Amino acid sequence: MAEASTAGIFRREKLLALLSLLAVAALAWAYLWFDAARMSSMPMGASVAAGGGMAMAPAVQVWTIGWLLLTFLMWSIMMVAMMLPSAASAVLLYGSMVSKNRERGVVLPSVWLFVAGYLAVWNGFSLAATLLQAGLHDAALLTPMMASKSASLTGGLLIVAGVYQWLPVKEACLEKCRAPLQFFLFRWRPGMSGAFRMGVEHGAFCVGCCWALMLLLFAAGVMNLLWVAVIAGFVLLEKLLPGGRFFGRLAGVLMTVYGVGMMTANL
Repeated sequence: MAEASTAGIFRREKLLALLSLLAVAALAWAYLWFDAARMSSMPMGASVAAGGGMAMAPAVQVWTIGWLLLTFLMWSIMMVAMMLPSAASAVLLYGSMVSKNRERGVVLPSVWLFVAGYLAVWNGFSLAATLLQAGLHDAALLTPMMASKSASLTGGLLIVAGVYQWLPVKEACLEKCRAPLQFFLFRWRPGMSGAFRMGVEHGAFCVGCCWALMLLLFAAGVMNLLWVAVIAGFVLLEKLLPGGRFFGRLAGVLMTVYGVGMMTANL
């Protein structure tokens, strides 16, 4: 009887973990949609002081600490919106393994420590993307809506992303994301600190799998939520579809060909 009651508690905690993950992702998407709509209604080149929220690039080629912080916030929230749904299966599997390892009473806290470690790595990526955005802005390669205005830059990003789809490092990282059970079996660490460390490791594999795809946001426009959703959907399908690896490699060929076409047309 007690075991049945405990199993019921774990099922409820798993359901609560799933619903809370979806709620956090939905809130992140709502934030992005609200700020994108607000920024699109502002004059081009408006300062961050006028808008708050997302940091539209200033008209003059200077940046401030405030602009960097808001840009970092934008990237961090965007990574939550894009990557949490594709990590849900790994997160829930981790919760199940916590319960099976009889770490009683810590399923839900451990799940969120795992998520915290996962998102900490994506925050590191967000910082790098923020600095890259500042550099591209200073080089006058981005529009105020943070899209590439250089055919060479767009073509180069497509080639990098396309070629990376075929590299062994991409394959190795994607395999860890597609088979989280093997990841946990070989890298299991008990306790609350172990939850965070495993989240960091899984997040590192996820960044290794997807960083080049994320940089395509500079080609399509960081403020273009349609393309944000398209790239997030691509990542989700690549990780979850049985034929996701073939799908990803085919997309890599198309991206490379299109990128080379843009580069040669610009010569």
